[in-house]
Formats: sequence, C-alpha cells, structure tokens
Amino acid sequence: MGKQLFINQTLGECRAALVESGEILDFLMARGEQNRANHPSVGNIYKGKVLRVLPGMQSAFVDIGYTKAAFLYVDDAYIPTIEEQREIADRTRKEIESQREKLGEVIPDEFSTLSDHVNMRFRPDVSIESFLKEGDEILVQVAKEPISTKGPRVTRHMTLAGRHVVFMPFIEHTGVSRRIENDEERDRLRDILETIRPDGKGIIARTVAEGQSYKTLKADYNMLVKIWKDVMKSAEGMKAPSLCYQDLLFVQKILRDITDENVEDIFVDSKENLREVEKFAAKFLPNIKGKCHLYEDDVPMFEKHGLDMEIERGLSNKVFLRSGGSLNIDQTEALVSVDVNTGKFVGRKTLEETILRTNLEAVKEIAYQLRLRNCGGIIIIDFIDMEKLEHREQVYSSLLDALKKDRSKTNVLPISGLGLVEMTRKRTRDTLTRLMCKGCPYCEGTGVVKSTISVCYELVRELLKVIKKSEGKKVNIYAHPEVTARLCSEDMDMVETLEETFGTQLVIRSENNYHIEQYEIFPQ
Repeated sequence: MGKQLFINQTLGECRAALVESGEILDFLMARGEQNRANHPSVGNIYKGKVLRVLPGMQSAFVDIGYTKAAFLYVDDAYIPTIEEQREIADRTRKEIESQREKLGEVIPDEFSTLSDHVNMRFRPDVSIESFLKEGDEILVQVAKEPISTKGPRVTRHMTLAGRHVVFMPFIEHTGVSRRIENDEERDRLRDILETIRPDGKGIIARTVAEGQSYKTLKADYNMLVKIWKDVMKSAEGMKAPSLCYQDLLFVQKILRDITDENVEDIFVDSKENLREVEKFAAKFLPNIKGKCHLYEDDVPMFEKHGLDMEIERGLSNKVFLRSGGSLNIDQTEALVSVDVNTGKFVGRKTLEETILRTNLEAVKEIAYQLRLRNCGGIIIIDFIDMEKLEHREQVYSSLLDALKKDRSKTNVLPISGLGLVEMTRKRTRDTLTRLMCKGCPYCEGTGVVKSTISVCYELVRELLKVIKKSEGKKVNIYAHPEVTARLCSEDMDMVETLEETFGTQLVIRSENNYHIEQYEIFPQ
C-alpha cells in the first residue's frame, strides 16, 4: 500500500501527517508564530550581530532579531579556505571511518554525507576569538530551531535545499544521499553532480534525485544559485539583525521534504491549502499532479483516519503493545528513557520465548514512537534481559531495520550485558510533547506531589514550633481540605492530643483554593 499525506488546517494551526498502512511515518505541526518571518525556522538566513564571544566555550551568541540570542559554535563559525578543505579531505574520511567503529551502527539521513564532511574540525588550532569579535555583522543560517529554554542554533556553513539537490556556497563537496543504496545509481548521480558543480562549491543529491536526469538536477541547482545571489545582494543593504532569506512556508516544506513518488494521495481540508499544493506540484512535483483531493466530510479528517488517537498515544508516558506488554517512555532535558515490560503478556512456551516476543514487538513500537514524538539526543532503551546471545542479536537487528524508516540520522550501539541500548537521534525541532503540552502548574513538572499524610506530619512539626511560642493562645490552621480532613480523622487523632498536651485551642479551616502542600499556621 502506498503512502498518503494528510494536511489539516485549523485557523492558525496546520498539521501534516505522512501515513503508510495506518502508521504515521512523519508528523509535523506549525502554529501561528512558526509561520511568521520573525520565527527562526530551520533554513532561514539572517544577517546577525555578534553579541558575545565566549573563548572558554569556543562559541558566540548572535542577535538575529529573535527573543533569544542564537548560539554559534566554533566549528560552525569558521569558514575554511578551499586549500584547507582539500588538504584535510583524506584525513577527514579516515577519521569518519574510525568514528563509526566507536558509534556502532549509523543509520544515515540524506544529509549525513554533508554532516560527516563538515562536522570534522577544519582547523582545531583556531580559536573563535581570533576571527570573530563582538559587534561583527555576519550571515548565519538556522540549523536547529529553539528547543525548550534554548535559543536557535546557527551556522555559517550555508545550505540551500531544492527538491532534488542541496547547494553549498562555502563548502567544496560532492555527495549523494546515503538513503540511495544502489551503487550504480550513486555513481551515476555523483558523475552528474561533478559536471554541475564548479570548483569551491558543494552539491548533494537528495533521496528523491534517484533516477532523475542531468537536466532536472542542473535546473534545480541553477535555481538555488540564483537564490543565493539574491540573498547576498539583499544582505549588503541590510542592517543587522535582519532576515535575508526565509525558507519555504510550512505546506511547501512538507511537499519538498517528505513527499516522494510513493505518495498515492494528498488530502487537504482547506481550499487555500489545496491551491497551494496544486501550485507547488505543477512547478516542482509533476508526478503528484491529480493526486490532490479536497476533504469535505463532516467528520474531521484526522479523527476519521485515527490520526488524532495516534497523536494522543504519542503524548502518553505509557504505551501498550498488542500482546499486553507496554513501554514506559520518559523524556527529560538530557535524555529519553524507554523501559520495556511484559505486562499482561504471559506467553505460551518458555520464559525466554516470551521475553523475545515482547522485545521484538517493542522494537517496532519504539521506532514508531521516536519518530512520532520527534525524540532526540541520547536515548536509552531498557529491553527485558535476554540470556541467549542470538536473541540479543535478533532484537538489535530488528531495531536497526525498524529505524530505517526514520528520516533522522541515528547512531545505535549494540545491546549491552544489562539489556540496554544506547543510541542518539538527530533532532532539529522541538518534541511533540513540548509542542503540545506544558509543565503541570500543580506539581511544577515533577509529576508527583507529597502525599496527604506527609503534609499532615510536616504541618504538625511546624505547628509544634508555633504552639511552644504562643503561650496558650488560640492557633489558627489553614490547609487544603484533604489535609484538614486527615488531621481531624479518628485514626490520626492529632488535634485533640495536641490541645490536651499543650492546653491550647486549635482552629482548623479548609481552603479549597490551596495547593495540597500549602498551609498556614499563626496564633491569634
């Protein structure tokens, strides 16, 4: 079954889901502010002003006109000369290969060929303060959108993405998406790119470039070169901070980046978006012409196709497996932990067989949830312990296969002796949870509050200090209704005991608007 793309518009919110066999391959969402010019979306180019240079961190903060300063690391700030790039090209390739051995299995995204080339230090001996100073005006591009409390991350290594190729004005490099696995096709594309690319420039063939002609790739490249020239020309007359180039709007990005020839139908529930899709398809995606449909059913599109239910599952800490097992997924600032449990699944044969089946089922759901939630950074998966080596290898191999559907780059280490898998996943935007949820104001994001009995004993300890200083005066206590009820309950019998012991009168009042941990004690 082919893929289907659903684009839902609700006033200022636009959601897009790429679905295959009922499973969401990609889910993207943009709200009002994310479509505005001042929102630092990935791909936008700004003329920024350097606010601070931090030699101790080899980084700088750049004002790009956003509420938070953008972060620029030294590797992204230094633009090497062509001679420097060519000098270290062979050494870089060897270092990349040695890195891969340490990182375990790498499942690349289509830009991995660029990140491998650029992420190696061109000049490890160069410090950021030697070529960047406060007050400098520089061109930067957003590489990672603001996430949580962090501002956007920017780079001076510009990349302009077209439908089929990516143009790099400062990095000399020819690459082919590693998602294209056919060696003959990779060689054919690389030969074409070498004839298109002038010295000193870079070009990458995207995954959808597979099977495309020289004419198509050349036209895409020429368009990107023209865009870059316009950016440079407009930047000359601008004062920092200013937006020099805004990448495509949300619907256009969806069509450019996640739509391929396997998409059989595109459903939109807005006439404006339908016109946008048809206009973009006519110019850049002739193969999807006639596949766009306006959805006019009374039942909302995402609800009818079960997508809203899947999104809700993506917000839950606990995800149930069909067998009866479950996953506990916890996202913190530093990492994501996934715990696999057998739950209600008791199996039919041996314990080892039950554990293996649960882990294999969990693998597919984990890969799915990581994509849906857009989890990034360090991810730790705690599989149920398996004694047999072949079972561990089978689960690890299944995990690698399941992650191949992911558009993001992942590095996966083998299962450790403790049954843990350490992996990283590239993330350029915020997680689903952070986009759709906020910290609970009651528990302040911890997920727990003190129990009623704990608050009662804490209150009594504080009360004893007040009673001893009150010299027999009446003491007023204000607390949450659950706390006051427990204080006055027969099993605790705290109030009468304290009154008799200290010869004082206690007046207890319930306050419905109090937090369960909140109370006040004062003598009258």
